[in-house]
Amino acid sequence: MRILFLTLGRFQHLEERGIYTDLMRAFYQEGHELYIVSPLERKWQQPTTYTNEQGIHILKVKTGNIRQVNLLEKGISTLRIERQFIKAIQQYFPHIPFDLVIYSTPPITFEKVIQFIKQRDQAKAYLLLKDIFPQNAVDLQLFSKKSVLYKYFRHKERRLYRNADFIGAMSQANVEYILKENPSIAAHRVEVCPNSIEPKPLPSIDVKKIREKYNIPLHQTVFLYGGNLGKPQGIDFLVRCLQASEQQEQAFFVIAGSGTERELLQQYVEKEKPQHVLLLDELPVEEYDELVACCDVGLIFLDYRSTIPNFPSRLLSYMQAGKPVLAVTDRQTDIGQVIVEGQFGMWCESRDAVQFQERLPDFYDEAARQQMGENARRYLEDHYTVRHTYERIMSHF
Repeated sequence: MRILFLTLGRFQHLEERGIYTDLMRAFYQEGHELYIVSPLERKWQQPTTYTNEQGIHILKVKTGNIRQVNLLEKGISTLRIERQFIKAIQQYFPHIPFDLVIYSTPPITFEKVIQFIKQRDQAKAYLLLKDIFPQNAVDLQLFSKKSVLYKYFRHKERRLYRNADFIGAMSQANVEYILKENPSIAAHRVEVCPNSIEPKPLPSIDVKKIREKYNIPLHQTVFLYGGNLGKPQGIDFLVRCLQASEQQEQAFFVIAGSGTERELLQQYVEKEKPQHVLLLDELPVEEYDELVACCDVGLIFLDYRSTIPNFPSRLLSYMQAGKPVLAVTDRQTDIGQVIVEGQFGMWCESRDAVQFQERLPDFYDEAARQQMGENARRYLEDHYTVRHTYERIMSHF
């Protein structure tokens, strides 16, 4: 099949690691011809570029800035991306008929691009639903349901779903939410198609050397939070959890990432100078993988106000490294249920910092951590590999 993949991610080449590159690599290995379209943000000061290497066509379209910018700039850039993608596809792929278009949210503003490809090529469309907008913005009080913005984006969201032949949601809770909030969607069009990766062998590293590199204690239980530090993650509550855990002598926390709310952590570290917390910048993939491997427990945080069932992909990096997980989330997501039932971690609600620190001792025993870590790796291989995702998508075509 000739497949068009649309994404907001920075897609450099197919050998990168990530939920989308791993999936596209699986399609390529099965003999499909790939056309990948991704944004090239203005801040990189480069023109639209197109490459074709061994049947992997990558079109990077010059757009406005989308990531780690203020909401106004991000909103304007997101609204313009439809026109920019359509124009680029018309220019670079004018006579190439696609059989299947795969696309992910965010953004919901791919709607007209999908409609254009389906009408031009009679292609089928598969939506990888990774974000439910605009409801998540309402949850975070960025605007209200009565606002013009909400009504506009809700209209775009409905049209996006309507253009999809099938919708792959991250978990069963996501499936149920979409069907409940969008009763016009036929149930057979929505299915679980989770975040997935191509698992790598467990790394062999010198834990002592890596911990010394970052000045991480050797004999404490190290909890790692890695990834986006934005409003959906409830970073203000993460700070309260760190404050509540100051007397937990066995626990040490490493926070590595970037995002709009990172300043809250920076202010906490600079003002209170906690001895049990290390704040790092976002790391390159290989260095981050080493960091995960040398830590003991992975952390997931989600804002308690969320009414949509988010399912962060950072879970996969912890599972790949064979680490247990402590999920601190709202009650709508089923990620905590998956972790507990899979016996590879614990869950608590993200509105009680005392409950958080009471969960920490569950991970102090090394043998218990090792068993949970083995369960995590096994669960990943049984449920969250790109082979599962590839077969789920291709079962329809």
